[in-house]
Order: sequence, then C-alpha cells, then structure tokens
Amino acid sequence: MTTPRFELVTPADIRFGAGRVSEVPDILTALGVTRVLVVTGATTSRAEEIRAALREKGIESDAVATAGEPSVELIRDGVAALLGSGCDGVLGYGGGSALDAAKALAALAASGTDPLDHLEVVGHGRPLSTPSLPCVAVPTTAGTGSEVTRNAVLSARDVKASLRSPLLLPRAAVVDPDLLLATPAATVAASGSDALSQLIEPLLSARANPVTDALARDGIRRSARSLARGVRDGLGDPQVRADLALASLLGGLCLANSGLGAVHGLAAVLGARYAAPHGAVCGVLLPAVVEVNLAALRRRDIEHPALDKLTEIAVLLTGNPDASPDDVPPWLHAQRQALGLSGLAAYGVLAEHIPELIGRGMQASSMKANPVELTHDDLGAILTGSL
Repeated sequence: MTTPRFELVTPADIRFGAGRVSEVPDILTALGVTRVLVVTGATTSRAEEIRAALREKGIESDAVATAGEPSVELIRDGVAALLGSGCDGVLGYGGGSALDAAKALAALAASGTDPLDHLEVVGHGRPLSTPSLPCVAVPTTAGTGSEVTRNAVLSARDVKASLRSPLLLPRAAVVDPDLLLATPAATVAASGSDALSQLIEPLLSARANPVTDALARDGIRRSARSLARGVRDGLGDPQVRADLALASLLGGLCLANSGLGAVHGLAAVLGARYAAPHGAVCGVLLPAVVEVNLAALRRRDIEHPALDKLTEIAVLLTGNPDASPDDVPPWLHAQRQALGLSGLAAYGVLAEHIPELIGRGMQASSMKANPVELTHDDLGAILTGSL
C-alpha cells in the first residue's frame, strides 16, 4: 500500500454555528481593521444589519455589490474604489460570487497588480507574492464553500478562470446556518447541488487524501438527508440548515485540498458561455458524470480505488448498506428531478454546440483531478445525457 503524501491548507480561523455572525466585528478588530469594504451579492441592502453591528464596534464600512459572477472589469473597479476609500480590510458577505470577489479585491489591492497578471488560462498565471489585506468571509448561501478555498473565479473573455494562491485564503471564515433562513427554494436547490458535487468529486479525485475523504463522507451523508427536504419544506428546521451549511463548508475544504473533476470542468465552460447558474449546472451534470466515470473505470482499471469509493457513496446516498456503484446514477437522477433542475437545453445549449464544448472542457483545469481521463466520446455522452 502506498503511503499517502498530501498538503492541507485552510483558513487559520473557521467558526461554525448558529449566531456566530455576531462575532465578525470582534474578528475584524483583532485583525486591526478600522474601515472595511463589505462585498455583497446583487444588492448591498442585505448587509445593513452587519454594517450596523460594525459601526457599534467602531468599524466604518463601505459596500459594493457583485451582480453575478465577478468579472475582471468589476475587480479592477473594485480595487480602485477600495484603495480610494481608505479601507484596510475586506468582508465578503454573500454567496460564492461575493466571497470570490472579496478575496480577489483583498489580494489585488495589496499586490497592486492586475487580475490578468495572475489569472489562469486567460492571463499570465503569475503567482501572488504579497499577503492580502485582512479578509473575512461570511457565506449567506450553502453551496460554494468559497469561504475556505484558495481561489477566486473571475469571468474574462467569455471564459471562467481562477486566481489561485494560498494568499487568497480568508483570515477567518464565519459560517452561520441561520443566515440561510430566507434562501429561496431554487437557490437552495442550485447551491446545495454545487455542494454535493464538491463532496463527491474530491472523494473520487485523483488527488484525494485521507483527511478530505473523511470530510467528504460526512458532508455527503448530510446533503443526502437534508437537501431535498430543504427544497421541499424550506429551511425552518435548524438541523436542515446546519446540514446544508456544513455540507457546503466541508465541500469547500475538500475541493481546496483534493481538486474536483469533470462536473466542474464542464460547468466552468458552460457558465462562461450561457446564462446558467453554476450550482444548477453542476446538479444537472453530476448524474451523467458519475455514470460515465463508472463505465470508464470499469473498462480501464477495475482495481481503481474510486470504484470502492463509489460503493461508499452509494451507501451514503441511499442509506442501504448493500447498495452498489450502479445505484449512484439513478439516485442522482431522481434527486435532480426532485430539486426541479432543468436540463442544459433550458439555458440554450444545443446538440450542435457539443463538439465545441467538449474541446473547451478538455482544457479545463478541474479535469486534471478526474479519477480517470475522459475521452472526447465520454464528454459527449455526458453533455448529451444532460441536455
């Protein structure tokens, strides 16, 4: 048996639990922040309560909204605003896009460099070398796990690409399940599907390690028992909120340290070209990706450890101790239907687009960690099966 070799990189301070958002002002004070830029989702109004709490502790704030995934242009404008405001820290308060924008702003304001200096794929990919401004991340959705990841996804030239560095890790991540209370069912479905894929893919990843495997197993169990229930019944049950928030957090830790796979490789390509919500696309792709991966592993490497892990996943999802890998795709297909996730055709993807999407998908960075190298035909089967 091969002795594992791996690294585990996380924020220094992770706080989870109901009501813990109240600790954010003291965290920022301990970091020496006196004026903070609050980065939110589409509207800054949702951050009014946290900004009032900051004022009570003597911390002034400015706010900026990110409508959709942050673009290179938005980050450039945000850095200029941040530097001109006198803010000495950044608070990300929102979904994954807001948190990614916050991390990017904190890093680039400190480095004085342009996003394209560091972006993968479309930029120069140069490493960041200057420590970021103090950044605290508070997710208000349960999906991306961006509060504990070392990358920030930006859109540029019709492509999604990442800034990637340990310096992007927030100084603190505060995950308060009660912030999920007002989340619409469609958002719960999409974000929760993203979280589930970010638990399954790292567990199967070519870069999986024993620590993230353990986290992924717990997160999959929590998602399986609570995601469909949260969409159907809402998030009034504290246990459901906690399950979904923790599944998201664990998924972020897993992907940051073990990578992803074909779901996210294709989702990045689709999200850059179509007006398709990332989490929903992940939920649509996941059943077909698992099905194709399972067939490819059986054809090419019947001893691959991912096959045993697919048995574990089957048991975790179904609750049946006798479940087999063949039970995973049907369970995921049924889950997709229960969550009301429309196929890719609903976002404008046509059969004639698939060859181009395959070409782009094969170049996506997330593909490198897929448990088996997928062929052109494999990717075509995934996309066709997800229409």
